Amino acid sequence: MSLKIYTKTGDKGKTSLIGGTKVPKSDLRIDAYGTVDELNSYIGLVSDYTADPDTKTLLKEIQDRLFTVGAALACDPDKETKMRIPDLHEADIRLLESSIDKMNEELPPMKHFILPGGHVAVSTCHIARCVCRRTERLCVGMQEQDMFIEPLVLKYINRLSDYLFVLARWTGHKLGVEEIPWKPRV
Repeated sequence: MSLKIYTKTGDKGKTSLIGGTKVPKSDLRIDAYGTVDELNSYIGLVSDYTADPDTKTLLKEIQDRLFTVGAALACDPDKETKMRIPDLHEADIRLLESSIDKMNEELPPMKHFILPGGHVAVSTCHIARCVCRRTERLCVGMQEQDMFIEPLVLKYINRLSDYLFVLARWTGHKLGVEEIPWKPRV
C-alpha cells in the first residue's frame, strides 16, 4: 500500500506546521517556507545549467541547507517537535562567502548596474536571486510581526542572494557572455 500524499484539511485552506498546529495556507510562515521551496527548485535549475562540478556540488549543499531553512520555518516555535530538525551553522555562511570571494577574484570590477540576461544560465541565476530576495523579505516580515525566526536563517538567505548574484556574473564570465550594462534613459 502506498502512502497517500493528499489531505482533506488542505481542501479547506488549512495546513499543519511541524508540531501539529493548523494554520491558514495564507499564513506568513507558510508563504515563507513555500517560497524557500520555490527557491530550492530554481537552485536545482541553476545546477542543471552549470557544467562546473564544484558549483554543482555547492548548489546541492545549498539545496540541503534550504531544506533545513524550510523545516525551521515550518515548525511551530511554541511547540516541541518529535522530529529532529537540523540547524544552520556559521560555517554554512562562511562557505557562501568564500565561494563569493573566489568567484570575484576572476571577475572584472563592476562599474555599472547590469541587466539580467545574455544566456539562459545567467538569467536563471538571476531568477533564483530574485526568489531568494523575496524569501528574505518574507522572513523579515515574520520578524517584524514578532514571529520567531532563527537569526542565522536571515543571515544565510541574505548571503545566498549575494552568492547567486556573483554566480550569475561568474557564469556569464565563464561562458564568455558580455554583461549587459544598464544605461538609464536620462
